[in-house]
Amino acid sequence: MNWLSNFVRPKIQALVRKREVPDNLWIKCPSCGQMIHHKEIKLRQFVCQHCEHHLRIGPEDRFPNLFDDGEYSTIELPEVLADPLKFRDEKRYTDRLKESQSKTGQQDAVVVAHGKLGGHGAVIAVQNFSFMGGSLGLGAAEAIIAAAKLAVLQNAPLIIFAAAGGARMQEGILSLMQLPRTTIAVQLLQEAGQPYISVMTDPTTGGVTASYAMLGDVAISEPGALIGFAGPRVIENTIRERLPEGFQRAEYLLEHGMLDMVVHRHALRETLIRVVELLGNRPPSAEVISLPQPDLEIPALADTEQEGETGEPGGAP
Repeated sequence: MNWLSNFVRPKIQALVRKREVPDNLWIKCPSCGQMIHHKEIKLRQFVCQHCEHHLRIGPEDRFPNLFDDGEYSTIELPEVLADPLKFRDEKRYTDRLKESQSKTGQQDAVVVAHGKLGGHGAVIAVQNFSFMGGSLGLGAAEAIIAAAKLAVLQNAPLIIFAAAGGARMQEGILSLMQLPRTTIAVQLLQEAGQPYISVMTDPTTGGVTASYAMLGDVAISEPGALIGFAGPRVIENTIRERLPEGFQRAEYLLEHGMLDMVVHRHALRETLIRVVELLGNRPPSAEVISLPQPDLEIPALADTEQEGETGEPGGAP
């Protein structure tokens, strides 16, 4: 046994060898460009501590920060025809689906879960932009419809976190047909008297904006989210005019009456609990304490007739 080659050399090589750094160890903020450690930004729910920019997140990061104690159950979604039009561009549609499924671990763009929100039952659907841009197709629409039916069955509110680039072009006219189908799903909630809260995140555009995203009893958005039907560049090229600063951003839409509120991600859970309690007309989660009424001495009512300087009732001053 050679002590130098078998013991000393490996020790030296271990010291000078370049260590491999995982690609996702640091995350660059798309707004301010600062590098943030992945553990730190995950603790902040993917909100940049330097500029408060809200990064895009998926269901695996949404659900634990919304449900009580991070406990929830996802539901199995209906199976749909994978490639109804046998579509192919640069890649086959089936290959794109497999890539997104492998990347996200999801069946399609929408994941549905149910659990407790502030002690109240709730159904929450989250649209993942990482799955083919969150596009609305047969699978995503079936998930929205299943979420609405579950909310009616459980007598619970439905909360949808929308994030999409629009309808899924690989499914053609079939994807556009999902707009009225999801609208009817929202109508089922209204007929059952259950609240529907729409939370629009960055970005919410296209057919999703034109359907269920804008139909909530309360319309909420995260700060800085892009919300609209057509993109700003498309609008500018169409009308040949420059758009106002911040056009189609959440704050601009709130100012012009298209949103009810813009809520920071850290305050979103508390806001949703408050809205659910208000819309559901449910008793408060905490005990109501009756405050003692102070003893107030009410002075006697003065004579309605005023005496003037003459001392006679109703006299002139």
